[in-house]
Amino acid sequence: MTCYGGVAAAAAHPSLPPTTLTTLPSSSSNTSVRVRDVGSGGAEHPNTVLNPTVDGFKWRLLISYDGTHYKGWQFQQTPPTIQCILEKALTRATKLERKDLHLVGASRTDGGVHAWGQVAHFVTPFNYDSLDSIHAALNGLLPPDIRVREISAVVPEFHARFSAKGKTYHYKIFNDAVMDPFQRLYAYHVTHKLNAAVMREAANHFIGTRDFSAFVNSSRNDGVPNPVKTIFRFDIIKMGALLQLEVEGSGFMYRQVRNMVALLLQIGKEAIAPDIVPKILATRDRKELAKYTLAAPPHGLCLVAVKYNEEHLQLPLGCPTTSLGRHHSISKCKVPFY
Repeated sequence: MTCYGGVAAAAAHPSLPPTTLTTLPSSSSNTSVRVRDVGSGGAEHPNTVLNPTVDGFKWRLLISYDGTHYKGWQFQQTPPTIQCILEKALTRATKLERKDLHLVGASRTDGGVHAWGQVAHFVTPFNYDSLDSIHAALNGLLPPDIRVREISAVVPEFHARFSAKGKTYHYKIFNDAVMDPFQRLYAYHVTHKLNAAVMREAANHFIGTRDFSAFVNSSRNDGVPNPVKTIFRFDIIKMGALLQLEVEGSGFMYRQVRNMVALLLQIGKEAIAPDIVPKILATRDRKELAKYTLAAPPHGLCLVAVKYNEEHLQLPLGCPTTSLGRHHSISKCKVPFY
């Protein structure tokens, strides 16, 4: 698979450094790639409309952010959202319009939710000789609570959302009488003494392929999502006063993780028994869960990783190597010491 696109050339972007872009072959070249993509605001449901096929190059971003001051990932007309801020940086760095970037995120995290391993992709009509410069430019344009950790070229078939094979979320609970002020933005403070053993027993009932209709809040953007998901593992790790709930699954629906955590918290307080989990799952009714608990707050949740098939992450021919950021060094000290 080659990375060459088919229509734009470096001359079409005179404002960009000449060493940054690769001139594309003519339209008669057999290395042309057609990138079929979903638009920035595309919803993940059967009514999703695909944009027309475009010529270009597709790039994967690995992003971390502190979601405290943002209204989630998804683009909104009333920012700030992570996608809004990232698109502004991308339009300045690439000199392209928002509609031309086709930026899509793997997970539409909620307001206040954090991410260590969010993945997104965007499209350009031109290639790069090196990704280090645009990587540095993006992080220079972004606020300090949003960082691009990696940029890489990907094959045209890659899609940040629809190619995902699994996701891992962590939810942190600080279980002590007095909250650690350094954890306040990233862990939910619970003063009731939690029984981690019964929480683990209950979490085991989530593992496997299940219909999670009872654990999903309705969302106007989700259409009619498939409620059947597979949970590969659900671990509860105790680190002093900190409880870290780690859940890995094939995918998650709107507020599913926070709803599962909320029920485990009630079980950990020993207000209800662990066998309530399969009973609620069997009802497939969100109203049944609402009898016991509301969703856990967003600030304890973090998207840690998104998993893809290896063939989707292979670097195409003719594209630059992955940028992990660059270090700066001083070859000679210019300040005299006395």
